Amino acid sequence: MTADSTSSSPALPSKALPSKLQRTLFQRIFEPKDIKSLSPARLVLTYTILIFWSFVVLFPLYWLLVTSFKLPIHVSDGPVYLPFIDFEPSSHAWSYIFFDLGNDTFRPYLNSLIIAFASTVLAVLFGSMAAYALTRITYRPKIMSIFAFILILAAVVISTIAAGIPWQIGVAVGAALFVLFLLTLAKRFKRSLGNNDILFWIISQRILPPVVAVLPIYVMFQQVGLLDTHFALIIVYMAVNLPIVVWLMRDFFATIPVDLEESAELDGASRFRIFLTIVMPLAKPGLAATFLLVLILSWNEYLLALFLSTADAQTMPLLVAAQNATRGPQWWYMSVLIVIMILPVIAMTGLLQRFITRGLLIGAVKG
Repeated sequence: MTADSTSSSPALPSKALPSKLQRTLFQRIFEPKDIKSLSPARLVLTYTILIFWSFVVLFPLYWLLVTSFKLPIHVSDGPVYLPFIDFEPSSHAWSYIFFDLGNDTFRPYLNSLIIAFASTVLAVLFGSMAAYALTRITYRPKIMSIFAFILILAAVVISTIAAGIPWQIGVAVGAALFVLFLLTLAKRFKRSLGNNDILFWIISQRILPPVVAVLPIYVMFQQVGLLDTHFALIIVYMAVNLPIVVWLMRDFFATIPVDLEESAELDGASRFRIFLTIVMPLAKPGLAATFLLVLILSWNEYLLALFLSTADAQTMPLLVAAQNATRGPQWWYMSVLIVIMILPVIAMTGLLQRFITRGLLIGAVKG
């Protein structure tokens, strides 16, 4: 009877199957494994790949450091990589960058520090607020309200540039018209969007390359008299990187349990206080990873800085590119500038290292 009941028992549902059978091929290959459990062949292959990848990553940094201590003749002679063996190291390039150029080096360096860190902090702050709102609050904006906002904004920009109307008056009139539209006509339109639509619209701002919008941005800041200022680059960098922050931080906030926020709300905490005191501390790994990514993008940005700055707000990428003189690329000077240029990013990576790995792993999981 036991055998009959066993043979006639229904098949186990898929959820009761062993976890190993449910895992995909990708998960089986890339899941974390103990190095001691690998076979000798896989161990050799793993170390070979790691050594090769380390060489690919570290050799350009070594080349930069070595080239910065070469004389021009050593760079022109051919590839020589071993100091004191292939060539005699010289501090000629370092002396030229720090002493001969002097202020021409330190001013762009300070500009890059101010612009990159300020724009990154603002982008992470405002982007995190938007991402949290899209995670916890359901929005139903009317499509016609969005179209009206875009049309009014375009009219303000065109009137400011073409008709010469002061931008303060244009912004005030545009805001008044939009509020009037919301109070009178917006209620008549029924079709609305959802949070996913809003998120897609935000990330779609990164689809087009910056070169498409650089001329309108240049004209706009020229009209308001903000060319070659820190403020212009900070605002533009913040706006360009906001979609990335919103997209990344939304996944991090989705992993935080809602129960903690509901308990705080029952105790009388406001939504903003919950965001600052509960959500943000729990999202430190995501904030660290996002902060570093946006910092690198702002630190290395070249095209917008080329159009929006000349001398006072010049950044390090422009100074490095300026070493490509009429006599050809001056690699020895460029190497010194690039070496000192990557130091802040390396320092920030070291400071945020304990958060970055965990943050990237959490952000890569979408439920």
